[in-house]
Amino acid sequence: MNILFFLSPKQDLMYVYDDFTLRQTLEKWENNRYASIPILNRRGEYVGTLTEGDILWGLKRYHGLDIEGAEDIPIRSFERKRDYLPVTVNTSMDQLVEAAMNQNFVPVVDDRGVFIGIVRRQAIIKYCYDKSRRAEAGGRRVQSAAPVLAAAQN
Repeated sequence: MNILFFLSPKQDLMYVYDDFTLRQTLEKWENNRYASIPILNRRGEYVGTLTEGDILWGLKRYHGLDIEGAEDIPIRSFERKRDYLPVTVNTSMDQLVEAAMNQNFVPVVDDRGVFIGIVRRQAIIKYCYDKSRRAEAGGRRVQSAAPVLAAAQN
C-alpha cells in the first residue's frame, strides 16, 4: 500500500517556521488543539516537532515573560524533548506502522527533504482495523461454507 493514500497534505496542516517567535507560535496555535506540530525552515524542510510541553518548559526557563517579551524569543531557542522522525513516500507500511506506534503523527518528506505532509496515527489505526474486520468477515464466510461443502461431497 502506498503511504500517500494516508497523507494529510501540508496545505491542510498547522505548522510553524523555525524563525517564528514564541508569540507568533502561540497565536497560530491558539485556535487549534494539537499536542504537537511540525516545525519547518523557510526552504520547506522538516526541522522537528514542537509540543505543548516544549513550550511549557521553555516558558519556565523565561520566568516573568509577558506577551511583549514573547516577541523577542525565537521558537528555535526552545529545547525540544524529541523530534518525530520523518519518512519518505517510498516507506513501507511496516515501517510506517512502526513509526506511528511511538508518535502522534509521522512527518513525510520528499526525496529532497521537503515536508509534504503527515500521516496521522488515527489513519493508520483505521486502516489496520478495517483490514482486520475484512479478514474476519472473509474467514467467517469460509468457515460457514465448510459444512455445506462437506455435506455436498457426501
